[in-house]
Amino acid sequence: MSSRILVVEDDERIRSSMRLALEGEGYEVDEAASGEDALDRFAAEPADVALIDLMLPGMDGFECCRALRRHSAVPIIIVTARTDTHDVVAGLEAGADDYVTKPFVAKELGARIRALLRRARPAEDEPTVLTFGDLEVLPDEGLLRHIDGEEVHCTRTEFRLLCELAANPNKVLSREQLLDRVWGYDYFGDGRLVDVHIRRLRTKVEPDPALPRHILTVRGMGYKLVP
Repeated sequence: MSSRILVVEDDERIRSSMRLALEGEGYEVDEAASGEDALDRFAAEPADVALIDLMLPGMDGFECCRALRRHSAVPIIIVTARTDTHDVVAGLEAGADDYVTKPFVAKELGARIRALLRRARPAEDEPTVLTFGDLEVLPDEGLLRHIDGEEVHCTRTEFRLLCELAANPNKVLSREQLLDRVWGYDYFGDGRLVDVHIRRLRTKVEPDPALPRHILTVRGMGYKLVP
């Protein structure tokens, strides 16, 4: 069964070209011209990946992304004509897993979608349980929880990132290594993806995200997890 992609774009011509490109890659495509329409369509039939344009009428792409995140861990790619760092980071902070800028190359977009779908589930050779602090990571179940059983919600990409760090305790992993292992690519990757997701993870696993005890930055090298 082909994966279902929800394309949220108000420009009909761009939306149609995205549909043709994605259908050419073998995906089933659902279209929405606004954020409100996208949420209704997703509620009726959830997609496997959502592509959301940031500049939407009414509910903008940032709010659409946040609204989806409140109810789903679906992989989200924001699509924007803006290359400004603030907009890209704001989109990632809103819950997106990745981004592409217009005009984009169809093969690059397809590669990013495949990478997210491939990483949607943990690898079979990962340990059954990883622990640090008072948290347990269960790769087989896609679950992060406190030892007392309380679940900690995180997106699929955040979970994959945490699994990579927890599976390599006290070992520094560079941004390039994390891009390759979590997002599935490095030659057109962006270190901002790693940095923003690390910040988001810290808000969920650190008692004080401003003074992290477990997910540490090693200046000039990358990140490591200290159990």
